[in-house]
Amino acid sequence: MVAALGGLAFGLPALNHALPSERPVRSDRPFEIGGGVFVTPPPGASIDLTVTRPAEDTGKVLFRLGTVRYLITVEPYDGSLSAAVARLRQRIIGNSGYQVTGPDLMVATIGGLQGLQGGYSGPGRGGRYAVFVADGHTIEVTVSGADLDLGPTLSAIEKSTRTLEYHAEPPG
Repeated sequence: MVAALGGLAFGLPALNHALPSERPVRSDRPFEIGGGVFVTPPPGASIDLTVTRPAEDTGKVLFRLGTVRYLITVEPYDGSLSAAVARLRQRIIGNSGYQVTGPDLMVATIGGLQGLQGGYSGPGRGGRYAVFVADGHTIEVTVSGADLDLGPTLSAIEKSTRTLEYHAEPPG
């Protein structure tokens, strides 16, 4: 019994460390984030399994394109879009050296979600954000990377973000 528990205590963490934390993800079909929200990942993206947490009413997915991070978070929310954007902007500027750069601009997805987007910068990094509110959920998109890495990937990430959809029921 003690040997079995010891095997589990030491063997499972060793196995966990041996498995890759990232894996490629298909860019030809929607990925379910959670809370009824789906997105089609950009080509060449991998998914970071250490951060990604799909669930019934919430969800989080972290895609990586090289060193660029593309994070989408879904949470229950009962406020306005402007309040959701203000909340995310406050979290961004709460990081030492980070600042929001410019005003928020309207953005819409192919599926009809309306949101606001903007940019931010920090020490050696740049970023973009977008926020949407749908049926009692907030959908936050944050993208960050070194300026030289971010530029070439932004078009693919923006295209992916425009595929965000909310479905009360899973799409057929």
